[in-house]
Amino acid sequence: MKALVLTELDKKMEVKDVPEPTLTDDGVIIRIKANGICRSDYHFMKGDLDWVGMNLQLPHVLGHEFSGIVEQVGSNVTKFNKGDRVVVPHAHGEGSCEYCMTGHSNICDHGSVAGVSYWGGYGEYVQVPDADRNVVILPDSISFEAGAALGCRFMTAFHGLVDQAKVKPGEWVAVHGNGGLGLCVSHVASAIGARVIAVDINDAPLNMAKEYGAEFTINGSEEDAVQKIAEITNGGAHVSVDALGIAATCQNSVNSLRKRGRHLQLGLTSADEQGKVEIPVDLIVVKEIKFVGSSNMPVSRFQAMLNMIESGVLQPEKMISRKVHIEEVADIISDMEEFRTPGLSVVNQW
Repeated sequence: MKALVLTELDKKMEVKDVPEPTLTDDGVIIRIKANGICRSDYHFMKGDLDWVGMNLQLPHVLGHEFSGIVEQVGSNVTKFNKGDRVVVPHAHGEGSCEYCMTGHSNICDHGSVAGVSYWGGYGEYVQVPDADRNVVILPDSISFEAGAALGCRFMTAFHGLVDQAKVKPGEWVAVHGNGGLGLCVSHVASAIGARVIAVDINDAPLNMAKEYGAEFTINGSEEDAVQKIAEITNGGAHVSVDALGIAATCQNSVNSLRKRGRHLQLGLTSADEQGKVEIPVDLIVVKEIKFVGSSNMPVSRFQAMLNMIESGVLQPEKMISRKVHIEEVADIISDMEEFRTPGLSVVNQW
């Protein structure tokens, strides 16, 4: 099969012919119809995130936001049949730990990650283990391209805002960093009735954020985002989101909150931070600020998000800025170093 292969860390990936995956008893083989091109793939290519246990054995096929059609079904699988349209939430649980047993499979003690623990959606076929637990039927009304957008960034935004930060209608939500994840945050927050302020240092993603529901936009390279948010909201945001993971966005997010505000950390750090960012602890104390972490989304919450998409409240389809060929993906991922890839790009041609 054709696949985009990472052969060496911090080196541009190459399209190669590689063996098709082998079916396991509890797995399914999916013919990929679409795969989202996520900034996390840039981190993996660079060799980042080893400080959180994300270590790749090379050569490796990345891709953790994919949808497709079931081609083969393992003998122990009961929920899926050949021909089913499916999407794969990328954070997998194995079912027996205390977190899986209480509905938090996204932080399973023995979990795995699509496109990291096994070869992913930059190949024409993927074998997903433990399919009954970690694969979801994609409704006919949702395109494969929109389905691919759900597997990481969209579901991460939904879980973070709805389940973790518990955003309420009418609250001010400031979104720091409006790449693919940040745009999903702006759209989901607006859809649930929040008033959204999008912050970035480039005008292109800010213009997109307006299309997806942001009421105000701030170019942080031209004005003080923290001060401007305080002016717009009369004291600071109720919820502020770091959707990028660099020191500046994390610190600005915390500093832009009103008293008793909630900071939501969605972005993972890069090589400059290596998992550690200085935060204003005293300010957090005296303003009674909550610092909330959020990782991916439990598979059990996926249906709630799908319901909102089928009703038209959430519209991942309109957030896709490019549909590309597998031969174009390596350059798109490399361009992420300079933040030259606004919106959501999806590969749907092999």
